[in-house]
Amino acid sequence: MHELGVDAFGIDLSPGMIDVAQRDHPGLRFEVGSMTDLDLAEGSVAGLVAWYSLIHIPDDQVGSVFAHFRRVMRPGSPLLLSFHVGDETRLKTQGYGGHPMKVYVHRRQPAQVAAWLQEGGFTVEAQMTLTSAESSLGGIVFARRQS
Repeated sequence: MHELGVDAFGIDLSPGMIDVAQRDHPGLRFEVGSMTDLDLAEGSVAGLVAWYSLIHIPDDQVGSVFAHFRRVMRPGSPLLLSFHVGDETRLKTQGYGGHPMKVYVHRRQPAQVAAWLQEGGFTVEAQMTLTSAESSLGGIVFARRQS
């Protein structure tokens, strides 16, 4: 997106992931932050991508995250989400490269994510489920912030 002239930036909870992002994309801005408490001004972003980010947010906190998204997004701006599809939550104890960790991964149905978005002031324009031989089911939802 940056190469197309978009003023893109990234936020991640993990300082280590920010280091990787800055190393791989030195011309972009990346900051440590949390989608559960976005430190951005109201209406300050023209679009938002949360690519497999919601997978670590418990169901009872998703509405609050979508409220933060809505607050920082301009009316009519797009939101692109992706997530693991399913109905279970599991504890992940090993990260990429074998690093020990303790995080929960929440799998959700696209219809549930769409319903949460609609309740949170978004209009869902498209949703799809992807699968391949290499990975498990993934959901994608495209929505817009309502006025």
